[in-house]
Amino acid sequence: MLTLALSGLRGRWTAFVGSFVALALGVGLLAAMGLGLASTFDAPERAPQRFAASPVVVIGTDTLTVGRVSHELFHPHPVDTALLRELRALGEVATDGRPDAVGVDADPEAVRRVVGDRGRVLTGVERRQADPEPERDAEALVTVNALLGTAGGVTAFVSVFVVASTFAFAVALRRREFGLLRTAGATPGQVRRALLAEAALVGAAASAAGCALGAWGAPELARVLVDGGLAPEWFTLRDAAWPYHVAFWTGLTVAVTGAWAAARRAGRTGPVEALREADVDSGVLPLGRRLLGTALLLTGAALLGWTLLTDPSDLLKRKTYTTQPMLLITGVALLAPLLVRPVARALPLPGATGMLIRENTAAGLRRTAAVAAPVLVTVALAGSLLGSAGTVSAAGAAEARRQTAATHVVTGEDLRPVSVPGAALSATASTGVYVRDGETAVVRYEARAVTDPAAFAGLARLPVLAGDIRDLNDGSIVISQEIAHSESGRRAVGDRLDVWLGDGRPVTLRIAAVLATGTGDNGPYVTAAHARAATVDRIDVRLPPGTDPAVLGATGGTVTTAGAWAAPATGPQTRLGLLVVLGIALLYTAISLANTLVMATSVRGRELRSLRLAGATRPQIMAVVAGETLLAVGVGAVLGAAVAAVDLAGLGAALASLSAPVTISVPWATVGAALGGCALVAVVSALLCAARTGR
Repeated sequence: MLTLALSGLRGRWTAFVGSFVALALGVGLLAAMGLGLASTFDAPERAPQRFAASPVVVIGTDTLTVGRVSHELFHPHPVDTALLRELRALGEVATDGRPDAVGVDADPEAVRRVVGDRGRVLTGVERRQADPEPERDAEALVTVNALLGTAGGVTAFVSVFVVASTFAFAVALRRREFGLLRTAGATPGQVRRALLAEAALVGAAASAAGCALGAWGAPELARVLVDGGLAPEWFTLRDAAWPYHVAFWTGLTVAVTGAWAAARRAGRTGPVEALREADVDSGVLPLGRRLLGTALLLTGAALLGWTLLTDPSDLLKRKTYTTQPMLLITGVALLAPLLVRPVARALPLPGATGMLIRENTAAGLRRTAAVAAPVLVTVALAGSLLGSAGTVSAAGAAEARRQTAATHVVTGEDLRPVSVPGAALSATASTGVYVRDGETAVVRYEARAVTDPAAFAGLARLPVLAGDIRDLNDGSIVISQEIAHSESGRRAVGDRLDVWLGDGRPVTLRIAAVLATGTGDNGPYVTAAHARAATVDRIDVRLPPGTDPAVLGATGGTVTTAGAWAAPATGPQTRLGLLVVLGIALLYTAISLANTLVMATSVRGRELRSLRLAGATRPQIMAVVAGETLLAVGVGAVLGAAVAAVDLAGLGAALASLSAPVTISVPWATVGAALGGCALVAVVSALLCAARTGR
């Protein structure tokens, strides 16, 4: 069996080049990303910097603990004056001008006895917790981890997709060979085992090459992440063996799994049937594939509908809109042979040449579906990922703009409100509250502290569901619908709500109003009396007509128009991460298209020569080949656009149910560029092979 597999590989090595390259590239990417992920699990161990000379560091209370739940405080407590006096009695105390921590040169146990529950005592490497870097390091590693995890998942998905479709198409082109083997006495099991052996050999060789490629590319990946601002400057790769094992065995599994369905179909085909069907595309969609594709489509649609009904805000999260399209993409791709003919015939192509192109495309279902499938993946991912990110960003911007009647917004740190004749000003500060959710959970919410409730009510245009924001005062709070409908039970206007403030103080406040959830930035709101440590970082201003905005310069912040302040903007890191994912899909699509069209066109020599004998000129034949290729790419684009449209429609429905602005953003330029790249690769590959085959 191994000899037969090796003979098959030597005789048809061109049919396996695309699978080998795609698999090696996928394994290389998985290995490189695995090495990157292994380096993000922990921040580097670095020596304390802020109080390096002090053996003990005392930090003021900076956490809120309720039962077994602990959260960082929005406004940590300083080391108070009384505690400082007691610490100085123990030894030398080092300060750096900031009140949140001090260094102490004294016995740690004595310091702990003095501090008690008024702060935290740190020794050894724990003293780094007083430095600002540990939090920034952890946040940076989370960003890198999310990017590499998402890119690795997309790589695995697309590689399985490409390898499976390539093997399936290669097997379909070898039906005459399998018919002869069956006629010569080969059993279905022997045919299946020969194909699986070929896949295993290709998978093992490609996985080994991919691991070597990953070892070479991982340092380059780390450099790109650092240069692109996605990873901190200190980010370096660590030695780890598990990424190579995961990548190698994943590659081998993908190869064998991708060939398994095609091998089963080849083994089931009888000798006479295979010979009879050798040049006719019929029976291209077995019942099992039809059922699986339908099940995936129904599952994807049901999951989308269930999320809309139970937790529509989840659809606005990057993790959800990155992974959810996969089910729909796979389902449509499995059903592509069923969808190719009606889509191809629906696309208008005038003239006799157009009719020939359309009928050839509709007749060659396997070839057309194999070309359309990778284009479907690229267009669907481009439209879904970038479209969802842009839609969420645009919705947030539109929501922010319509929630204020200000003409200008001042932003900055520790702003100073100024008096402008005839102007309305509302100053707010960043703070937070903690609310119990259920019996044991305590949820941390970012909030705004309002300096002047009357001025705030005059400029704010919040989506109030119940109550009135004009009732906000030192004894009340404005909450979001999410808090009102928590697991602790429904909370209504007028109810008393137990919360912990940003500095950890427990208070009971009356609910003045309930806001729609929106994109997630609506509430809570408290007065400045409940956020004494917060400094003003935003001032909404409505200037009288003709007033120069320069008068707001005395606030010490950056003055922008309300429209410019609320302009939609996808973060550069998010956009770069999505483009990396899309680039991976586009690269795989190019490999798949080139390999599929080389295989498909290479077996059309008799057909192309027949056209020449019928009187067609060489340019006409090349035009037909190019037209068929472009039509197949167009079919994939239509199917991919349909998947993206469903995803964006679901996102729009989620925004509507959350009472947020529905502003669908379609990345026409990116989708067009990706589609143009697919068309270029496909046409060039088809024409080059046709020029050689048709001689």
